[in-house]
Amino acid sequence: MNKQGNTYTIIYTSVMVIAVAFILAFAAISLKPAQERNIAIDKMSQILNSVNIASTPENAQELYGKYIDDSFIINSEGELAKGESFSINIADQLKLPENRQTLPVFIYTDNNESPKYIIPLSGSGLWGPIWGYISVENDGNTVYGAYFAHQGETPGLGAEIEKPQFQEQFQGKHFFIDGNFTSIAVEKAGQKPQNGADYVDAVSGGTITSKGVQTMLQKCVKPYAKFLESLNSKNI
Repeated sequence: MNKQGNTYTIIYTSVMVIAVAFILAFAAISLKPAQERNIAIDKMSQILNSVNIASTPENAQELYGKYIDDSFIINSEGELAKGESFSINIADQLKLPENRQTLPVFIYTDNNESPKYIIPLSGSGLWGPIWGYISVENDGNTVYGAYFAHQGETPGLGAEIEKPQFQEQFQGKHFFIDGNFTSIAVEKAGQKPQNGADYVDAVSGGTITSKGVQTMLQKCVKPYAKFLESLNSKNI
């Protein structure tokens, strides 16, 4: 075959494309289990962070099994629903009509045998997605811990939402004031929300990302309101 001809060039190019595609597909299939395991371990670590338990990729799975006692899913009425909780993507659920949402809840019990209920979060910052988990005391109202992360917020500004100094402000804050769901506001230092909600100080210079956290809390926790209210009624 004439190696300088068009036929040879077409055949050679086609064989190379097919070979490269096969190699890439094989690599993707081979690496998929490891990638899924790493994603699951990272999720476990984030859930643990929301109840103030530090972990590493090496011990996250062990600590998760030790401290996260149970998990389940509920519907928007706060009723138990069928299904597996860990794999649910809360961002996808929030896109559905309220009556079709399935909402995961994770449970951590501390040394005082007081359960904490962990809720996943998903929202938008200035440059991309933000997400996290927030844990609530057995009263269904008081925040026990919070964890936030981001994809591409500005270092030193919006990216500060992932720092303990910002996250620790949420501890002890309340989602309900006088029985009404108000969520938790994120305000510039010296300002207060008009609805009387509990609030924390926004990140200096990161106003849009801070407001993204506020919107995320409102949007993601509100569907759990009836469930949280039911916890509070059990403790009255």
